[in-house]
Amino acid sequence: MIDRAAISAARQRLASQPHFLRSTPLLRLPGAALGVDCAEVWLKLEHLQVGGSFKARGMLYRLLANPVPDSGVIIASGGNAGIAVAAAAQALGVRCEVFVPEVSPEAKRARLRALGAEVVVTGAAYAQAYEACVARQQATGALQAHAYDQPEVVAGAGTLAQELEEQAGRLPDTLLVSVGGGGLIGGVAAWVESRAHVVSLEPERASTLHAARAAGQPVDVDVSGIAADSLGAKRIGAIAWQVSQRHVHDALLLPDDAIRAAQLWLWRELKLAVEPAAALGLAALQTGVYRPQPQETVGLVLCGANFDPASLA
Repeated sequence: MIDRAAISAARQRLASQPHFLRSTPLLRLPGAALGVDCAEVWLKLEHLQVGGSFKARGMLYRLLANPVPDSGVIIASGGNAGIAVAAAAQALGVRCEVFVPEVSPEAKRARLRALGAEVVVTGAAYAQAYEACVARQQATGALQAHAYDQPEVVAGAGTLAQELEEQAGRLPDTLLVSVGGGGLIGGVAAWVESRAHVVSLEPERASTLHAARAAGQPVDVDVSGIAADSLGAKRIGAIAWQVSQRHVHDALLLPDDAIRAAQLWLWRELKLAVEPAAALGLAALQTGVYRPQPQETVGLVLCGANFDPASLA
């Protein structure tokens, strides 16, 4: 189980590598600057993290907390977790192999190769890439990193919320968090507990947590759409499911066109180049899927930026 003590321990361990991770900026804007009727919107600019996403925190912690054999580390990833593992492996001087699904963009594959990872493209979606990765791990004995469902990975992600609270001196009233497999919301909600509302956001065509809440347990879902490369898990992770039952206030869905519009708005108005998964929070505010109170402070996690920037044109 992940809790605040586990997250604080992760933060302390990560501090042993001060030249790898970044303390990412917190941009605080009046709600009116984003066309939102609330007091403030806080943007945690985690897309500026090493490797271009929040995943660097959990993946580095996974490597630091476990012995890494000569065969190195192995992972299946839609892209961001693989990039984070590859960056951490390069920093620590260990071998890295990444299995990515066919839906993963070439920009992410190129980045993986530039970081020295061996890239294996297989399967139509993340689930098939994961199956191939497990078979390979059993053959090689490499340390397996999971994109979202290992204690170190979730605790590492939770350090983002701890850092945000330290930067602002408090938590926002509400945190809107994008969900794929749930590593980010598991860590964030475990740190926040009941001290603020945590709301999960998912694309309508990749709704793992929303579907689990409706069914009363994790279930498989079909995955497609604009954010499938980074929010492409077909089932919510076990850790995120446990944490979310206690500390996630609501689970909301967004259509692809709203996500795309928010992504373009962030670039056009704020010059923030982020992938679709990072735009769900703004999309929820702009569409009214989430309606804050006038005096409310809302936090958004801009979780990643591993995409083809030409798509913003």
